[in-house]
Amino acid sequence: MNKESLNILIVDDHPAMIEGYKSILASAYPLSKWIITEVHNCELAYYQLTKENAFFDIVLLDLALPAYEPAKIFSGEDLAKLARKVSPSTKLMMLTSHTEAFILYNLLKKINPEAVLVKSDFKSEEFLKAFETIFQDGTYYSQSAQKSIREVGINNHALDTYDRRIISLLAKGIKTKNLPDHVGLSLSAIDKRKAQIKEFFEIQKGNDEDILREAQKRGLI
Repeated sequence: MNKESLNILIVDDHPAMIEGYKSILASAYPLSKWIITEVHNCELAYYQLTKENAFFDIVLLDLALPAYEPAKIFSGEDLAKLARKVSPSTKLMMLTSHTEAFILYNLLKKINPEAVLVKSDFKSEEFLKAFETIFQDGTYYSQSAQKSIREVGINNHALDTYDRRIISLLAKGIKTKNLPDHVGLSLSAIDKRKAQIKEFFEIQKGNDEDILREAQKRGLI
C-alpha cells in the first residue's frame, strides 16, 4: 500500500462517527490525496464491494448495520466475510460498540480482521496506532478484544465456530426458526447443535433463554 494514495471504504450507520474517524485520520495523514468512500448500510456497502474492478486498501466496518436481506448480508460481520472473499488483500478494521466477550471472540475466529476496536475502549491515539499497525501489515486488537480471546478461548474451547455463531445470534434476538438464514445449516442440524450446547453448559432441560443465561454467567455475552 502507498500511504500517499490509499483507497478506503468506511461503513457506519452514524454519519457523525464517520466524520470522527476522518477527523482523526486527517490529523496524521494526507486525506486530500486519498479516495474515501462513505456508506451507511449493508446494501450500499455490498454494491461498493462487488462492483466491477472494485478495490479498497482498507475497509473500516461497524459491526451493527442495517441489513441487506436480498444478499443475506445482515451485519458488518457478513460484509467482512464478503470483503475477504472478493478482495483477500484488503485490510479490515472492525469497529463495534459490542463488549460481549463471546461476540468479539466469534468475530476474531471467523473473520480474523487486521484490527478490532471496541468504541468505548479507544481514543484518537489508539485509533491512529491501529491504523498505522495494519498499514505495516500487523494486527491490532483493543483491550476488550484481547480479553475476549483469552477468556473465551481458554474456558470454552469445546464450542466450535457454528456453536459460537448460534449463541451469538440468539443473543441478538434471532429466533431459532430464522437461524438457517444466518448460519448456513438446516434447522435440524441447528437443533442438534443446540442440544450439544446445552450438554456442554450442563443444562438438563431448558430453552434458548437458559442457554443465554448460562452463556452470560460464563461471560460469553
